[in-house]
Amino acid sequence: MASPYPERAAARDRWISGLRPPRARVDPWQPSAAFVEDERTASGTVESVATVFLTNRECPWRCLMCDLWKHTLAATAPAGAIVKQIDIALQRLPAAQSLKLYNSGSFFDPRAIRRTEYAAIAGRIDTFKRVIVESHPKFIGESVLRFRDLLAGRLEVALGLETAHPRVLAKLNKRMTLAQFQQAAGYLRRHDIDLRVFILVKPPFLEEQKALFWAQRSIDFAFDSGASVVSLIPTRLGNGALEELAAQGQFAPPKLATLETAVAYGLGLQRGRTFADTWDWEKWPECPQCLPARVARLQEMNRQQRVPPLIKCAACRS
Repeated sequence: MASPYPERAAARDRWISGLRPPRARVDPWQPSAAFVEDERTASGTVESVATVFLTNRECPWRCLMCDLWKHTLAATAPAGAIVKQIDIALQRLPAAQSLKLYNSGSFFDPRAIRRTEYAAIAGRIDTFKRVIVESHPKFIGESVLRFRDLLAGRLEVALGLETAHPRVLAKLNKRMTLAQFQQAAGYLRRHDIDLRVFILVKPPFLEEQKALFWAQRSIDFAFDSGASVVSLIPTRLGNGALEELAAQGQFAPPKLATLETAVAYGLGLQRGRTFADTWDWEKWPECPQCLPARVARLQEMNRQQRVPPLIKCAACRS
């Protein structure tokens, strides 16, 4: 068993990195993944969204819960590689109205996406009416406006809030405060750029009941900060560090009921769209009898933005 989770940031970096499983082999000239899915829009319609996971340099931070580094490069991708990846992905995908360019880090990190390539990227995606990218709040600044002004469609930026619990946020090693998040969100709002917020459901160091409370407070904080979309992500094992915390009794994945209740809370506010991330749901340690129906219910909540009746299960009496 590794030593207890360190108190200092530099020591946390080493602790988290030392527990990582091997990084996957990736090709800098190929996207990591690409697919099309449906998403409800602010106007109430459901449209197709193409999602491209770009292969590029790992994020400079070592967040406790992150496993996105598994499909990243150790160095900046060669010049032209990101544009080539987009070309390959869009050639494979069916037509879509909006585009997510996710890159396992920060789109506005110049060591991940070269600013000299913004124009070429924008030229490749000029048929999309909305483009969504992700970024750490500390990269929000002039480069966002530069990219926005090159786009034919509207820009939306996704920021990871993770949690509004100030002490837990600090322990996640994200190197960000709630005030810094609000500053980045305010910058986007002032420049008429839409905001999407990622929230972790049950991050480490929170037991189940408090995790639900803080998921709800985090939803409040995100909408107060101007979010038009809140995406709730159940915190998952798989990056080494969370397995170690689980062994030390400081983390366990959330119960499905916690995610369901948090989504219902967000929808009930009617302040913006609230989505549940159901990725890899087959691995969730829940009742096998009702799990598929409950996941289908969450997906219906995503599409319809309303709360359908609960699923009743005779096997687990949920």
